[in-house]
Amino acid sequence: MLIYQLRCLSTESTEEPQVAGKAKAISHTPGAATRMSDVAYERILERLFDRRVPVGAFVSQSELSAIVDVPVAPLRDALRKLEAEGILTIHPRSGIQFIKPGMELTRATYQFRAIIERSAIRVFAEQGDEAIMNALEMRHSRLVRRVEREGVGKEQLEEMDALEGELHGAIIGALRNPLIDSTYRRMHNYLRLLRLDSKLTSPIMIRTLKEHLDILEACSTRNADAAEAKLQSHFQAAMQRNLGLV
Repeated sequence: MLIYQLRCLSTESTEEPQVAGKAKAISHTPGAATRMSDVAYERILERLFDRRVPVGAFVSQSELSAIVDVPVAPLRDALRKLEAEGILTIHPRSGIQFIKPGMELTRATYQFRAIIERSAIRVFAEQGDEAIMNALEMRHSRLVRRVEREGVGKEQLEEMDALEGELHGAIIGALRNPLIDSTYRRMHNYLRLLRLDSKLTSPIMIRTLKEHLDILEACSTRNADAAEAKLQSHFQAAMQRNLGLV
């Protein structure tokens, strides 16, 4: 069952059995143990996003510990955090079940984005830094031309991912709300999961970039109503693309 409601993240950790060697020495130092837990958290997500851990996979803690090269004790802290964020489910004495993206997750993710960003885009349109808008517009236009000439390659995909993060990050940042910032960063993990099974072709990339340009154009003219309408249109189109409807 998909869990997409926001839940409090537990920062408390229970005592764990010590492990041998270097990992044992690390676990005796609270600060080091916390850092190892953070490393485990990031590595689990990396292995998921680079497909070394398939979406929907069921693995044991020992298997996952070997995959991410982190001892079981700090791994458990990371797993509890990821379970609270809805990325996986811990089955006691059984294993770890990773979420498998589907229609429910897609709709929940874009519903959440719309609720937060429709408010943020109005602030960004009215108060956002014009230099940031212009820089983003130039980079989007440059990438459109490059994809039209060369198609989709590794560099184009990397730039597209960067632009996606920077544009929506700037929009969210306009609210100046650290609670929304941190929650939105976690939500971004869902977006990356949704895109794992999506093939980004030249027409789809160009269409997405042009939707971004429409948003930026409305913001640069300080038209909050138009910016909100363009953003909502973009989200509807993006959700349909992720569902394979267009």
